[in-house]
Amino acid sequence: MKNTALIVGASGVTGSALAERLLRNGWSVLGLSRGRTPLLAGVEPIRADLTSRDEVAQALAGRAVTHVFFTAWARQANEKENIRVNGAMVSNVLDALHGAATLKHAALVTGLKHYLGPFEAYATGAVPETPFREEQGRKQVDNFYYEQEDRLFAAAERGGYSWSVHRPHTVIGYAVGNAMNMGLTLAVYAALCKESGAPFVFPGSAAQWNGLTDMTDARLLAAHLEWAATSAAGANEDFNVVNGDVFRWKWLWPKLAEYFGIEAAPFDGVVQPLEDRMDDAPGAWTAIAAMHGLAEADIGKLASWWHTDADLGRPMEVLADMTKSRKAGFLAYQSTPDAFFDLFERLKAERIIPDRA
Repeated sequence: MKNTALIVGASGVTGSALAERLLRNGWSVLGLSRGRTPLLAGVEPIRADLTSRDEVAQALAGRAVTHVFFTAWARQANEKENIRVNGAMVSNVLDALHGAATLKHAALVTGLKHYLGPFEAYATGAVPETPFREEQGRKQVDNFYYEQEDRLFAAAERGGYSWSVHRPHTVIGYAVGNAMNMGLTLAVYAALCKESGAPFVFPGSAAQWNGLTDMTDARLLAAHLEWAATSAAGANEDFNVVNGDVFRWKWLWPKLAEYFGIEAAPFDGVVQPLEDRMDDAPGAWTAIAAMHGLAEADIGKLASWWHTDADLGRPMEVLADMTKSRKAGFLAYQSTPDAFFDLFERLKAERIIPDRA
């Protein structure tokens, strides 16, 4: 039987890269969402409110799905609500597919907040030693990732299929209208600096500027998801998934500035969040879009200041170990600077940011 993937979040950074890869490799791909954002050509859209058990059940009735990939989450006001809403999303989909003889595997994408705790709990309690390793387990704190995992494990045991959990660091990839998109956010920020002549100020903490870190290219994450879903070594396991290189922002930030032909401001140790400095950005971006004939004039669909601030503002070192994946046979590698530059080139080609030196 031909593999048929159901991607929850097929229009996001991870979901888009996964859809591209699976289509290229001969899969049939279904994209489950509310239908607010167009999907990649070749993906069959399935519309439903993921928080509605009845809508999801109706939308998935009779679907011969072989693999499910959860690549999306719905941000809520606090972690208790995150747990309630995002846990239910996993259950609603897997319950709708319960009893489907075709289902072989379900994969869940979470992240390194598995080790750090949720956004509202950053810098509270003990932070595990880096690099984070899968055997470090869970923190004693509310975390919607844990709820999603538990619902995944229970459903897989009940349904007799395998599962995998994937924990990327910040994901770099192409998608528009996504709530967690550092690559696009920094590209938009750089374009604003280019137009205004303002310096390219690092918005984060001294710990992030000086410390070692890593990231995850969405293309590598897509490869990891397909590998775990189709490999015996990936079944019923949790994995960190990062590019394989490490860097310091004080080294990478000037390289990003150089790409855009702008000045990287010296870092003075003071956190300067983007969200606090972007009051005039919507109007400025509208003007830039008109001047350069860009495809999207609404900066709210491009930049997620809060998410980039949260990642770059962490007061501790954050990086992950990939030994478990390597020993299991996943050997892919991606240069993080190249991941950024590849993304920027695609953003120019798609007329998302201005195409100029």
